[in-house]
Parts: sequence; structure tokens; C-alpha cells
Amino acid sequence: MGPKVSIVVPMYNAAAYIRETMLSVFAQSLRDWELIIVDDASTDHSSEIVKKTAQEAEIPLYNRPLLERDENPWERQESMKRTGEVILLRLREGRGAAGARNIGIRAAAGKFLAFLDADDIWLPEKLFLQTSFIRDQKAAFGFTAYEFGDEFADRTGKVVHVPPVLDFRHALTRTIIFTSTVMFDLNKITKDEILMEKIESEDTATWWRILMGGRNAYGLDSVLTIYRRPAGSLSSNKVVAVKRIWNLYRKVAGLGRVKSLFCTIGWAFHATLRRI
Repeated sequence: MGPKVSIVVPMYNAAAYIRETMLSVFAQSLRDWELIIVDDASTDHSSEIVKKTAQEAEIPLYNRPLLERDENPWERQESMKRTGEVILLRLREGRGAAGARNIGIRAAAGKFLAFLDADDIWLPEKLFLQTSFIRDQKAAFGFTAYEFGDEFADRTGKVVHVPPVLDFRHALTRTIIFTSTVMFDLNKITKDEILMEKIESEDTATWWRILMGGRNAYGLDSVLTIYRRPAGSLSSNKVVAVKRIWNLYRKVAGLGRVKSLFCTIGWAFHATLRRI
């Protein structure tokens, strides 16, 4: 049998953070997981840290480089351990966060699929509580509350609470779904529905596309993830953020200019509230 949860981590030059991120997975109370780290042609020593961290924790590691044409990373062997294992897939040419995540999605063998960015931190009960929540809600798509951390992932006290249910209409002005909190039940949604387009804010575009199809996302309002936000990070650049959300309204949601302007104002209001 496969693992209960497949965790997909896209990694690019994350040498400063990836060890802490991995250790937060190793500390999970739910042990039935596989950690799929996709190195998006890093130019630092991120992959070496992944190997060393797994070795020090005595966690089995499967390591393979991928050619540019590779889409399905490998043929799984029956002898491979399926739980508590790190799978490191090294891309020789960069594909961006969307492309790296898609490689991880295709490689996943778990019943549930979770995303984790290479600089974020999970609290120890994250996987146990969220899998239980999704099962109880009979949901395909789940997300949780989170707390902002500083560049050292120290908690700042700024918590983003989430609603119990989020549909497409409300998601337009509340980009509240944070990637490192997302989990899917692969018995209720296909991998093809989750694959991400190569577009700016590819994660939000994916959530919207799924919600546009009539599904709802179910929120667990417990802080289970620390969102590390180093000073000067792209996510903190307000001008870039406004341009990205405008493009999403126009190109992904297909909204007209007036509706896009209305939604942008609503988005800015909620984004400001999240940071107060």
C-alpha cells in the first residue's frame, strides 16, 4: 500500500531554509507520508542539504536526476519503502514553481496530496488534524489557518483565520488559501485537475480553476503552518501583488475591467486586514 500523504515541495536555491522545512515534516505525529522534493535546477547546495538532513534523521532517501523530457519521474519498485521516505527529484533545467510542483504531483502515490513551500514550517499535528478534517467533511479540497513568521520562521502573532467553506465568488476577493496549507483527497479529485499552469500566481490560479468547476474548499481554522516572509520577499511587494491579482481577474477568472476593479478593491481590503 502507498503512503497516506504525499507532500510536494518545489525547491530552488533554498539552502538557507530547506533543513528546517524537512525537520517540520519529520516531526509530524502522522508518520505515514512521503516527502517529494523537486529541485528546480538550484545553483546552490540545496540538494546536498536535503541528502544530509535525511541521512542525519535516518530517513530513507531516493535520489534521481530528471532529463528535460521526463514527465513521470520513475517506475516505482515494489521494494521501495512507501512511508517516511524522502524522494529527491533533481531537474537539470528549471521549470519554475508550477513545473516543479507538477512533477511532484505526477510522482505522488499517496491518498492525500499536500503542498509545502521550501521555506515554510508545519506544526507537528498538521497532517493528522487536516487529514481527519478532510475525511470528516467528505471534502476534496482543504486548507487551514496560518501564522506569519519572520525570516527565521519565528512566529509574529499575525494569524490569518479561514472560513469553514470557500466558494469561487468569495475566493475572488479573499485570496486566503495559502499554498503550504492546501491538501487534496485524491480519491475525490484527479491529479489532472490539480496540475498548475505556467502563469504568475499559479497556485491561486489553480485554486480558482478548481472552484470555478463547482467544488468548494473547506477551511480548518487552526494554525498549523508558519508562513516565513523574509524582508524584501516577492510576496511583500505590493505593486507586484496588485499586478498579479489584476492579471488573474482578467485572464483566469475572465472578468471585465469594471468587475476586476471592484474585486481588486475587495482583495486589497482583505489583504490589508490579514496584515494588521
